[in-house]
Amino acid sequence: MPAAPFPLRSPWPARGLLALLVVLGALWWWQLGRPVALPDAPSGRIACVSYAPFRLPGETPYDPHAFVSPARIDADLRVLSQRFDCVRTYSQAYGLDAVPAIAARHGMRVLMGIWLGRRADENAAEIARGIATARAHPEALRGVIVGNEVLLRGELAPETLAGYVRQVRAALPAGVPVTYADVWEDWLRYPQMAEAVDYLTIHILPYWEDEPVAPSRAVGHVAEVYARMRRAFPGRTVMIGETGWPSAGRARRAARPSLVNEARYLRSFLTYAATVDMPYNVIETFDQPWKRAQEGTVGGYWGLYDVQARPKFPMTGPVTEEPRWWLAWLAAAAGAGLFLGIGGRRGDRAVLALAGAGTLLALAWQLRQMSYACRNGLEWTLAGGGCLLALIAAWGLARALAEQVTGRPPRPLPALWYTAALFALAWFDLLLAADGRYRDFPLGAFMPVAVGYALLAGHGARRAALPEQRLLAAAGVLFAALVVAQERGQDPVTWLWLGLNLALALPLVLGGRAHQQHAAEQ
Repeated sequence: MPAAPFPLRSPWPARGLLALLVVLGALWWWQLGRPVALPDAPSGRIACVSYAPFRLPGETPYDPHAFVSPARIDADLRVLSQRFDCVRTYSQAYGLDAVPAIAARHGMRVLMGIWLGRRADENAAEIARGIATARAHPEALRGVIVGNEVLLRGELAPETLAGYVRQVRAALPAGVPVTYADVWEDWLRYPQMAEAVDYLTIHILPYWEDEPVAPSRAVGHVAEVYARMRRAFPGRTVMIGETGWPSAGRARRAARPSLVNEARYLRSFLTYAATVDMPYNVIETFDQPWKRAQEGTVGGYWGLYDVQARPKFPMTGPVTEEPRWWLAWLAAAAGAGLFLGIGGRRGDRAVLALAGAGTLLALAWQLRQMSYACRNGLEWTLAGGGCLLALIAAWGLARALAEQVTGRPPRPLPALWYTAALFALAWFDLLLAADGRYRDFPLGAFMPVAVGYALLAGHGARRAALPEQRLLAAAGVLFAALVVAQERGQDPVTWLWLGLNLALALPLVLGGRAHQQHAAEQ
């Protein structure tokens, strides 16, 4: 008989490994709920903030019939005026041409946006409306921004864009400056745009840089870029038109979205801004759920306020990432009771309890991720169905393991369920490797299954590997390793994801070794 990696009749290896994973999971949730001390912002007031009111379910600027009433804008600006001196808009459509008049009533100024795109007729209508609004309320304007990231999107040639800017500039009352806004690199690519504007408006978003910047270095990066732009355009005023940090979503290398990191970045940026003579605008007022369709989870979580218009973090004192962390511990206790209750009287009860606790800790992580990522009922149904399947599979694996560690004969791994798990993991591996910029890692759903199969294999539950299983396992590990390489090894989540692939492939590795040893003994 081939030797097992650890004694088949001893429950302690399985108990020990499960207990370790449960403790690590519980500690992760615990640290998520610890208040993090951060430097205070120099002031509770902020110079300017991007204002887009599309925060309610189903609202999107891609809806041609979308309209925001003056009453709602008034309610928003009444609240915002308590913290901000100015708001930046991006379009004259959807009722947003009412913002300057309403802002003036609340003592605020406006960086008024005119949206430009590919279509000349739509641009002409937007420009005409913007000129009319600016002429009607020049006292409310801090400036007019003609076009936002048009060059970045490749929708207009620089010459055409500059012509639009000059057209607006010539039509506005004296004293209303005109600018164009784009990422800082595009100002360097198209320096001729500086001749058409009164001042430069640049976007510096450390998370979205081609070389993503870690939160600890993000403000230093902003300072370096700002100094570089001042040198590139001497004598010109340079405004930071967008800067900020997301509170949720996938990490980009060391640039990790989180509530704590958003608070850290904003407070640090405001401290830096207070030391230099620099106009700035932060992004953005409210979380924007509609952006998740474009940018994945992270796109919806750049707001200083959530979708209920509640501040997401204070400007002084510690910040807590997840105040309800203890719910995961309650879920773990419920999982232990559930697995014990339906696991039957046969088998090791400690293994069942630990497996149940670990499974629910992992699924609680997945549910937390779903609360940020799922946009509609269909996505909730699909993701929830996946979690339910993971729970059922984890229970079956835990029951089999609980029986095996008490000395019962090892059961062969069910080919269909195991192949399905390999296929599902390899499918996500392929998506993440080929088009993973905006995709989250479903770690919580796969972790109980991968760990369960690995422990069963370690206790002798193996079977001859099917060719398709070997192919799926090899492809999954390869794609997962590619994801680690794409993130240059800087995102710990990618390493965990690779570990799950290796754990799920372990039955094939151990089964292959057992087969070779058995053949050698014949």
